[in-house]
Amino acid sequence: MHFIVLFGPPAVGKMTVGDEITQLTGIPVFHNHLSIEPVLRFFAFGEPAFRRVVDEFRRHLLAEVAQSELPGAIFTFVWALDEEDDARFVEDLCRPFAEAGAEIALVELKADLEQRLIRNRTEKRLDAKPSKRNLERSEKNLLDLEQKYRMNSAGDIPLPYRHLVIDNSALSAAEAAAQIVSALGIPGAGR
Repeated sequence: MHFIVLFGPPAVGKMTVGDEITQLTGIPVFHNHLSIEPVLRFFAFGEPAFRRVVDEFRRHLLAEVAQSELPGAIFTFVWALDEEDDARFVEDLCRPFAEAGAEIALVELKADLEQRLIRNRTEKRLDAKPSKRNLERSEKNLLDLEQKYRMNSAGDIPLPYRHLVIDNSALSAAEAAAQIVSALGIPGAGR
């Protein structure tokens, strides 16, 4: 079993690369907006109730996967590396997989801001993430987060799991996924 936390700043390509990893390995991807979008119908982003519902759903679903016969999971996440709460959250998500003896990898994607601003407008992103369809607000959020948080590491991940960094500025999602699968030595179920 494999658990991959695919993280990086907004619009770096986490969902798309995750989908490509799924195609190569059969490991399902749980992109973060699968839990965000339904909750936005009830609570505004960032409200305490929003955070509780989204976080608990993620924890519960992934804990169930860790106890299942599935080959694992890929979870995408915008990780504010300077926030201790985010590190604790990622650690909480990894715990059931560690207890199940899964291979755990923290895979960091990075791309230059210009490329991310372009990716923020892609059809696939907007189709899967309705809350990003207001492009002015989405771009402002991307730029605000860029200023407020550190979303890429300098190799200094605060958790003891394997850490892989992929600069996918000039890579297709398929190329990035192939590099990740190869580096992690994951057998291909979907090939």
